[in-house]
Amino acid sequence: MLPVTTVAARLSTRASRALVVAGQRHAGAGSVNAVRRKLGVSSSSQYQAIRGIQSVAQTDRDTITRLLYSLGSKREVERHLRIFSAASHPSQPAKFAVIKVGGAVLDELDELALSLSFLYRVGLYPIILHGAGPQMNSLIESEGVVPDYVDGIRVTDAKTLQVARRVFLEENLKIVSALEKLGTRARPITGGVFTADYLDRDKYGLVGKITKVDKRPLEASIRAGALPILTSLAETPDGQILNVNADIAAGELAKEIEPMKIVFLNDKGGMFHGVTGEKLDVINLDEEYDQLMKEPWVKYGTKLKLREFKELLDHLPRSSSVAVISASSLQKELFTDSGAGTLIRRGYKLLKHDNLDVIGADRFRQVIHDRDPEVLSGFQSVTGVLNNLQKTPYTIYGDEPLDVLAVVSHPPDEVPVMTKLLSSRAGLLNNVVDNVFSAIKKDHRKLFWTAQAEDENRAWHFERADGSFTRAGKSLFWYGVQDVKEVERVVREFEEKGRIDRAYLPVGPSVAPHRAAAAASGQRAFSTKAGGGTWTTKPGSIPGSKRGYATAAPTPSTEKKKLGLIGARGFTGQALTSLLSNHPHLELAHVSSRSLAGYTIEGYTKPDGSPLKYENLTEADVETMERDGKVDAWVMALPNGACAKFVEAVKKGGEAKEKKSVVVDLSADYRFNDEWTYGLPELYDRSKIRSSTLISNPGCYATSMQLLLAPLVPYMRPDAIPTVFGVSGYSGAGTAMDPDNKGADGRPLSIPKIPGEALNGGIKPYSLTGHIHEREAGWHLSRLLPGDTAAAIPAPKDPNQPKLQVGFVPAIAPWFSGILSTASVPLRKRMTAKEVWEVFEEKYGGERLIGMGKDVVQVKDIQGKQGWRVGGVQMGSGGERVVLVGGLDNLLKGAATQCLQNLNLALGYDEYAGIPVDEQDV
Repeated sequence: MLPVTTVAARLSTRASRALVVAGQRHAGAGSVNAVRRKLGVSSSSQYQAIRGIQSVAQTDRDTITRLLYSLGSKREVERHLRIFSAASHPSQPAKFAVIKVGGAVLDELDELALSLSFLYRVGLYPIILHGAGPQMNSLIESEGVVPDYVDGIRVTDAKTLQVARRVFLEENLKIVSALEKLGTRARPITGGVFTADYLDRDKYGLVGKITKVDKRPLEASIRAGALPILTSLAETPDGQILNVNADIAAGELAKEIEPMKIVFLNDKGGMFHGVTGEKLDVINLDEEYDQLMKEPWVKYGTKLKLREFKELLDHLPRSSSVAVISASSLQKELFTDSGAGTLIRRGYKLLKHDNLDVIGADRFRQVIHDRDPEVLSGFQSVTGVLNNLQKTPYTIYGDEPLDVLAVVSHPPDEVPVMTKLLSSRAGLLNNVVDNVFSAIKKDHRKLFWTAQAEDENRAWHFERADGSFTRAGKSLFWYGVQDVKEVERVVREFEEKGRIDRAYLPVGPSVAPHRAAAAASGQRAFSTKAGGGTWTTKPGSIPGSKRGYATAAPTPSTEKKKLGLIGARGFTGQALTSLLSNHPHLELAHVSSRSLAGYTIEGYTKPDGSPLKYENLTEADVETMERDGKVDAWVMALPNGACAKFVEAVKKGGEAKEKKSVVVDLSADYRFNDEWTYGLPELYDRSKIRSSTLISNPGCYATSMQLLLAPLVPYMRPDAIPTVFGVSGYSGAGTAMDPDNKGADGRPLSIPKIPGEALNGGIKPYSLTGHIHEREAGWHLSRLLPGDTAAAIPAPKDPNQPKLQVGFVPAIAPWFSGILSTASVPLRKRMTAKEVWEVFEEKYGGERLIGMGKDVVQVKDIQGKQGWRVGGVQMGSGGERVVLVGGLDNLLKGAATQCLQNLNLALGYDEYAGIPVDEQDV
């Protein structure tokens, strides 16, 4: 197989001919029409020619993206691409990465240019800032100037600065030229970004200390579709050019831009242990910094680097990290969990306790309630977990915010068992799981644990185990035991004492005699029979991550399935029908509307090309269709209180079926029912939705409220109520039949219950207290309350009311669709707007249907868009109250789009199948 960079180079020749640069973001139909007008294209053939050129560029981009799959798993690569793409927004396009190129790397210019061009072709625009130390030394010495250093800083006089300027400009143009030859647009920026004062004129001469960074030239370059190539020269306010250390300039630039990644390219490819010489894979500053700085091998340059990295990351969101790598490893570092160089991040300090009361029983209980798959699937209760915990001595491991929690049971003279390993999304993305697991390995030379075969992070378990046994979808893992006979002895002990569920153990009649013999001889035995199992004593190279908990989900299904829609006359039903018309696997097979029965459904064509007509399905029809397996999923798009009879028909028809159909209800009927799963994927457990057949779709206002408040729940004052003012387009009021208004084919037409013109250009508040979405939002957000906050809130007098109260006032507005929600949230401690924004970035970073921007959200930002958007963070009352705005289209993310997310998850499809997801939809 050709190296990735070699293939990229071959592709670049073809890509450079393209009219539309492959790395630029997809502009949509509006931009295509603009191109047609600008170029004066009128004929179809001319237009198709331009579209053909665009297709070449897009094909190159897709091909290069696929090449990344050779570095890591497809899901791994796509997740990183999605996260990095979501980090940039047209209003702040420079959020992806700052890459500092060391002078030694410039001697490998071709490798550097290929790596940077690779990023460009997948639509990512880093800021490149370069030094030129070795080149400068060589030229200075050739001209007879002896370099002078004080405190490690180059003393810069007028002669030295003259040489520095010449070298910087030459090296800058070399990088630009190398990129342009590969068809990658680049813009040289040699001034106008850094303003500086003299560091110490008498001591260092013309050396600057940066006082201001102007990011506008960099953002302008990216908006123009060109990579900004920047030198580390600065100017004083009166125009004197000053020399600035490139590492320091990169750090100051990062503080201003707050990118996700700060990459330092060097010729060594990382940082190395001063005694063993081994490359350091990860440095977690919060956990390791103090100890590292005391190590005798950490001195001089290493100590300076660590100090600089800590000072830099302390100014940045926790989602930012530093990577020290070589140019050739740039793609592997950025797009795989295992990485390539040295990753430096803030991390969190870890905790370890053998007493539940130290971390708080309520906090522990909440984590179990929210994350434990056994509890979420109903096989175990929170009380049962707590009771089991007390049966043996145990140790709880985790990090300070409990983004990761692990429990190890370790009775005296017995092999320890890790009974729980539960991680939040932040724990996965920030690689906290590996830190916790490393702490466990330090304490226990041997360990057993279990995982189900459908575990999203299965590769992670295999990579960290010395051996495993899998049978009937359940796996037992261990490390520290190499002898199969010892494994069998330990397993028998687990069975006798009930320390591990028997379903995970290789015992009982399901172990065939030939397998037992093979195991006794130390040989591997494999079985593909149902109920059989697979021993592995030394796993080979399993795709996974040495840095973090791999988040690759099971391969999405592509099986064709059929959907029944009950109640399609309203706006939401129409929106869902439109989305389903583009679904690659799910066929809309039956659509019921009593008033439209017999008429053709507009905007939807069956896969065989035939039209689909409305039916008038009764409960008996639904029961029969369910019993006969005619439908794989049902969507109930009926008014509140109207769908129970159809749900019962589905349940009755499926009584004899082994595989039940999925039901998604769009009404409020089951949003407080424990038998149903509440389907808001971005906030509550996706795995629970995947395993559910009864899913209640959240309300539109409630969705926006919860997304707006959820990140702030741990920071809310327990004695105050957050308030939300929501304004919705008139489509949220629903539709009514107009008997006097019929279509051309005679079909009765629906009209809005409250027409926009009836509002006379104003808004109309309604349901000023007690709106059902108020209770809904509080009910489910209460699940996110930390233990200490929950304990501080008095129990509501009415058991039907949630513990977390939300004050909500809705209003209807004269636009068609779109909800704007403005929240005012009292905080338990003072926070800055930046800190609030970091909380949201940590909560939602990488979510494909959530957009974040600093500006206040407006209707134009959300109307017709598939996702939810937040912005306009402002602090009040001395930093103890935050006001911010969120928004979504009530017919899409507030209803139809979210419904399709839930259907996709429950049916085993990719969550976003059929949903047009790109940066323009959030």
